[in-house]
Amino acid sequence: MSSYPNTTFTDEARLGKSGHAYAEARNEGRAALVGYLPVGFPDVPGSLDAMKALCEGTDGVGVDVVEVGMPYSDPVMDGLAIQHATTRALERGVRTRDVLKAVEAVAATGTRATAMIYWNLVETYGVDSFARDFANAGGCGLITPDLIPDEADAWMAASEEHGLDRIFLVAPSSTDARIASTLDACRGWVYATSVMGVTGARTSTSSAAPALVARVREARPELPVGVGLGVSNGAQAAELAQVADGVIVGSALVHCLLRNEESGSRDLAELRALVDDLARGVRGEA
Repeated sequence: MSSYPNTTFTDEARLGKSGHAYAEARNEGRAALVGYLPVGFPDVPGSLDAMKALCEGTDGVGVDVVEVGMPYSDPVMDGLAIQHATTRALERGVRTRDVLKAVEAVAATGTRATAMIYWNLVETYGVDSFARDFANAGGCGLITPDLIPDEADAWMAASEEHGLDRIFLVAPSSTDARIASTLDACRGWVYATSVMGVTGARTSTSSAAPALVARVREARPELPVGVGLGVSNGAQAAELAQVADGVIVGSALVHCLLRNEESGSRDLAELRALVDDLARGVRGEA
């Protein structure tokens, strides 16, 4: 159970669409589980199958939110595992519109879908057009790692028009003023990066996470906070679930697909088993 059991998320406007997954998890006495996979790896159909596996696990208990990653040629946040997968996806012809296919596939399972996408891709597509099409596909909102609220006027307007969540990032290096202004701009939840640097599975979770979550909660206790960068197994998920409202996992899941590629397999049993382990972790059963 979270270390903040008395906190409830009652601001419906602030929760947006994806934030309700956090509220539902809190009502069950646990943290939410957010799983990231890139669209287009090993190919678009294979990535959709993998995302549906995230929603199901082995026995129907999967992630609460799927974070659909859109491959980008110049990522600023992605670690080596995700870079390898997204580079291959780009080489195989993935396109921005494939995010919409992935969102539709996830939404069809009843699981909330967000997207992690670099802003240039949205601008190239057309900000309002992307927001419209993303909402029509059943998407909840966007995580924009290279867009700060100060430069997000077009996104603020489009997200209001189409009812989408705005999930901005804060880091241990963020000043109190930056955290406050970022949280004011968020809707749904806020993404707290618990380590400095790029993504990647690690052998232990970050000691910076509790302090960062505390700073976020002091500024905006009604906004759910998901913590990412480093979680690779259920035990680590359980540890982080004592601090955060949501546990975000990416590289460890991508590694399952990379190992499949090396062996020539399309079997998703390992991916499903990892989802099971992580789901047990956020429920305190690991």
